[in-house]
Amino acid sequence: MVNSVSMLKISDLNVYYGAIHAVKGVSFEVEKGEIVTLIGANGAGKSTTLNSVAGLLKPRTGSVEFEGESLIGVPAHKMVSKGIALCPEGRRIFQDMTVRENLEMGAFTRSDEEAHEMRKVVYERFPRLLERRTQPGGTLSGGEQQMLAMGRALMSKPKLMMLDEPSMGLAPILVQEIFQIIKDLNEQGTTILLVEQNASMALSIADRAYVLETGRVTMSGNANDLLHDKRVREAYLGG
Repeated sequence: MVNSVSMLKISDLNVYYGAIHAVKGVSFEVEKGEIVTLIGANGAGKSTTLNSVAGLLKPRTGSVEFEGESLIGVPAHKMVSKGIALCPEGRRIFQDMTVRENLEMGAFTRSDEEAHEMRKVVYERFPRLLERRTQPGGTLSGGEQQMLAMGRALMSKPKLMMLDEPSMGLAPILVQEIFQIIKDLNEQGTTILLVEQNASMALSIADRAYVLETGRVTMSGNANDLLHDKRVREAYLGG
């Protein structure tokens, strides 16, 4: 690799909720062009880690670097202009705003011309959003709301897209569709950091993976190797 600086580098991250030590010395890296997934049981610290990277939580100690620059202390709304987009757990779309208005919220750092171009890109990627562009976000199905959340994140033309539980609550056929979209986005140049409880699906599309247990990284490596690892299969893939 020509550039020795990782796109995202997390070192010895410690995050607390009051007295609860939620993330304990977590370290990992994401290289440009990769899909990296964090897997683990509910409450393992996956979302907390993602929210710390996004500036929504302040780590007590540790470092978060993006393209060699520290993100510690950078407010969440400034992350977008740095090239980082978070697609949050539970979608968090604006229920009363139209699909188009939701998308425009994702482009607040872009010029009108860029927003127009990105809207065309998003509508090509998600034809159903084009069909429903005048509908309130709250009237969409769960799968469509997930597509809207991903489309909104894409509107900022992120270098790194962080996805928090994109398959949550979706029917199996929609899960397949969402994961195919994640793969396609990555192939078109977007680096992906994926937090996902569906370990099997996450490992099947990722390049590398980190296993979190009670706030610590307990295993890491090539995603395909972990997919076939006996310990991972027994703990997260039902044997």
